[in-house]
Amino acid sequence: MNPYVLAILLSSLGLGTTLTFASSHWLMAWMGLEINTLAITPLMAQHHHPRAVEATTKYFLAQATAAAMILFASATNAWMTGEWNINDLSNPAATTMFMAALALKIGLAPMHFWMPEVLQGLDLLTGLILSTWQKLAPLALIIQTAQAIDPTMLTILAVTSTLVGGWGGLNQTQVRKILAYSSIAHMGWMIIIVQYAPQLTLVALGTYIVMTSAAFLTMKVSSTTKISTLATTWSKYPILTATTALVLLSLGGLPPLTGFMPKWLILQELTKQGLPMVATAMVLTALISLYFYLRLCYAMTLTISPNTANSTTPWRTATNQALFPLALFTVTALALLPMTPAVMALIT
Repeated sequence: MNPYVLAILLSSLGLGTTLTFASSHWLMAWMGLEINTLAITPLMAQHHHPRAVEATTKYFLAQATAAAMILFASATNAWMTGEWNINDLSNPAATTMFMAALALKIGLAPMHFWMPEVLQGLDLLTGLILSTWQKLAPLALIIQTAQAIDPTMLTILAVTSTLVGGWGGLNQTQVRKILAYSSIAHMGWMIIIVQYAPQLTLVALGTYIVMTSAAFLTMKVSSTTKISTLATTWSKYPILTATTALVLLSLGGLPPLTGFMPKWLILQELTKQGLPMVATAMVLTALISLYFYLRLCYAMTLTISPNTANSTTPWRTATNQALFPLALFTVTALALLPMTPAVMALIT
């Protein structure tokens, strides 16, 4: 892709998200979401592969549907209350429709069906943008309007997402689909706590972005898209294999890795709010997710490829890929847990 076109598209991605962050009017927020969608569409289809074009079409249709629902919900709210301000969302029908639209935007279950199929058709860097940056603007709107949304609806969406995210990833063999279901499960953890402690949603989002970036960049460096390919990784990148296994366990939320921090804080807050059964359900669904992370770790570290590699092992040759972002995200994903008190002090 032409570097000038790429710069324009990436700038538009940033502009759309910033516009949604800064807006207090429904139309401006909607416009930011639309700029976001239109900017990432050419990036998704840039390889002109039939699967990439199919994924782009599915993504565009899902996002266009969600955008139309947001516009209709905001118009309904303005018609009933006379207000276009984001913080004045008070009509029950508009509130429900708005939350359903944002759930479709970020891939919350049961509006998650587009997410695994779309991510499977993309290259790993575009998939990384879709899994991280594209979640920011809709989550900002959810945090702003969380107090107006029915708590039961949020709880059902969150628990369903963590359950579907764990259950759906169990029988997958494609790494990108597994990361898509991982994204769905993590979105559930963010949504469950958004009404009670929005700052914990931001902590969960930050740690999710760090861990997912480390996972995607690792798969990019090792050119891995299937579980069967993971078995050859140890002969290519011995040190990277060990750190990747730890990153995957961090995504699963095992201590003493960073991924344990948001889950621990969220469960603590749910218990404080008098919701022990919801907290128990979240823990049980997290165990299902942990199973497929362990499966990936097993494939990487405890199995040997059935085929002999006939080519030169990549670690013997110089790579042209930037490894600093990968190193930064990996270290952060593995070693941030001791910083929990400092993080909590910052957000409170």
